[in-house]
Amino acid sequence: MEIRIINPNTSSSMTASIGQAASRVAAAGTRIVTVNPADGPLSIESHFDEAVAAVGVCEEILRGEQAGSDAYVVACFGDPGLHAARELTRAPVLGIAQAAFQMASMLATRFSVVTTLQRTVIIAEHLLHNYGFAHQCSRVRAADIPVLELEDAACCSGRLIDEARRARDEDGIGAIVLGCGGMADFAHEMSAAIGLPVIDGVTAAVKLAEAMVGLGLQTSKHGDYAFPPAKIFTGRFQHFSRPA
Repeated sequence: MEIRIINPNTSSSMTASIGQAASRVAAAGTRIVTVNPADGPLSIESHFDEAVAAVGVCEEILRGEQAGSDAYVVACFGDPGLHAARELTRAPVLGIAQAAFQMASMLATRFSVVTTLQRTVIIAEHLLHNYGFAHQCSRVRAADIPVLELEDAACCSGRLIDEARRARDEDGIGAIVLGCGGMADFAHEMSAAIGLPVIDGVTAAVKLAEAMVGLGLQTSKHGDYAFPPAKIFTGRFQHFSRPA
């Protein structure tokens, strides 16, 4: 099977890092294709960034449909464009936040999220509520690390471990969820340091995608995930046009 992982920001180095993390856990018969949009924010750290990035996510889904991808992963913790992406394909589309919350809920009765900047805490809290996991999350914590700084592992590792350790000691939890796709490489080191399961959404989404494809499950086309109505788009979005 082919799983197309979409990094919604335009950092090619982060895309490569995400792809490496995904490839390490992928089954022998799984081909990982990792892409990012050519246009959009270099990092995603606000509602505005997410809104702009969502268009690039949809464009990459349409490219994947032409290439015959079997499943998709949206590799940004805000899950930008996730519902729109699901409208465009029958293949499973997983957001790394939803995948990580789901995985954590099966490993511990309560978990905390360690994310990047303080301003993104509210975004994560909204997702927890919308996905139905708010009652299982004790706290969303910010390590105050800008997304692109995560590429400097030596600089960030200790800060992430310290925040995860505080979560373990103060929040009454049994697991940690990492709140950024750029944190994929930190999970094992953090878990060993604090003695708790640490869930990275990228790798969790890859394994869930493999399971869904293996079970023959597809995105429902009944209701709001039905294909979008054919219509004309204008201006810079005219490439989305489909005659009615």
